Amino acid sequence: MAGKRKAKTPKRDEALGPSKWRLQHGGFSEPIREADPETGSPVQHRRAVDTLGMMLANGTITQEMHDAGGYFRALFRRAALDGMARSPLVRLPGKTADALSERNIDARRKIADALDALGGHDSAAGSCAWYVVGLEMSVREWAMRQGWGGRPVAPPQAQGMLVATLSVLAGHFGLVPRTRAA
Repeated sequence: MAGKRKAKTPKRDEALGPSKWRLQHGGFSEPIREADPETGSPVQHRRAVDTLGMMLANGTITQEMHDAGGYFRALFRRAALDGMARSPLVRLPGKTADALSERNIDARRKIADALDALGGHDSAAGSCAWYVVGLEMSVREWAMRQGWGGRPVAPPQAQGMLVATLSVLAGHFGLVPRTRAA
């Protein structure tokens, strides 16, 4: 017996938006229509929503906490701690390693100070800042990797740790007065 064939539907909507693969890695904001600066033709932009952006949109964190996370992430990248290999365009012959600039060293000092304010790199808040905010790992993935006594952290507890971490970072970076940060 022959089965019925499904009618083909046009995939017009899928072509306009992100692919299924991209959607499984996080959501997108609503499309923003603008004019292309070079040609003037209308274009649609979609912004990928990160963990901190979703938490801000949900009201889980305040704007100051979001800004503190963004500042920590920018410092993390400037300190060259994000694990992305960079290749200089001009290499000197005979040189084997790339030297850190003053900007990188200053950013590393600021990251170390922030981690000290969080209780150190091995503390729950320090680990959360390093992996979730700095390396942009998802909260769920960090919760499964991080654990005490051989047991993983539950995702709601991990999200609470992230909120507490961002609150301390906001106070440390001076985005919130010290009386409100506690």
